[in-house]
Amino acid sequence: MRIVVTGARGQLGAAVVRECAAAHDVVPLARKDLDVADDRAVASVVDALGPDAIVNCAADNRVDFAEDHPIDALNVNAFAVRALAHAARRLGATLVHYSTDFVFDGASRVPYREDDRPNPIGVYAASKLVGEWFALDAPRAYVLRVESLFGRAEGGPKEKGSVATILDRLRSGEAPRVFVDRTISPTYVIDAARATRRLLEAAATPGLYHCVNAGACTWLELAEELASQLGVEPRFETVRMADVRFRARRPQFSVLSTDKLAAAGIQMPPWQSALREYVEHAAMKN
Repeated sequence: MRIVVTGARGQLGAAVVRECAAAHDVVPLARKDLDVADDRAVASVVDALGPDAIVNCAADNRVDFAEDHPIDALNVNAFAVRALAHAARRLGATLVHYSTDFVFDGASRVPYREDDRPNPIGVYAASKLVGEWFALDAPRAYVLRVESLFGRAEGGPKEKGSVATILDRLRSGEAPRVFVDRTISPTYVIDAARATRRLLEAAATPGLYHCVNAGACTWLELAEELASQLGVEPRFETVRMADVRFRARRPQFSVLSTDKLAAAGIQMPPWQSALREYVEHAAMKN
């Protein structure tokens, strides 16, 4: 397949490029190559490349910033997806787009399934939900919800995010600040990229899938597992969601079920084993 990857220099985009390049003709497009918020540029560049699949890893993930800059969030997270879906329709290409657990309000106490009704509680979350709708307008589309991304593909950008911060602070002997009451399903970017490739190669049934590592944990439990795997003292500064003021609200319970992905033949590894692989790779780089 010829696969165009937008947002190719991001954490997830770099992992998708590396995973798919082993067997396919991959065209990585960074922001400097294509501004996905420019509809004309999307039509011109993507149509000229004529891909079999478009994998959209471009996103504006500034959750708090979006509260005061909704147009910026909508342009990248929603309207850009509409332009890519139109391109996919013209070319007969498959579209893959990534969304987020933030489309849910976090009020559940059982893992969210794909057919559960979304209820975004912030501008960023709403922009991502609209992006899902636009993506699913493409004749053949996969929308993959991910969350709490961690990990770095070889050649990818310097890591960002909470897991990388916790790892760095544990290594330096500091006590990371972690939530005791926010429950998540972390996503190792390497596993998400593998799942993406397998969906495309198997021509699985299109639609919405949760693409996170199996299982659930609080941020404290994740940090404790990291400390155990690093062999360091598990010292933490614990906080509750109610103790921290954010510009935008966060869902407190963000566990996503991966049963639908498993039914498609793709078993996501448990978050503990993904974290182990992550720590091993991080140790090799230091």
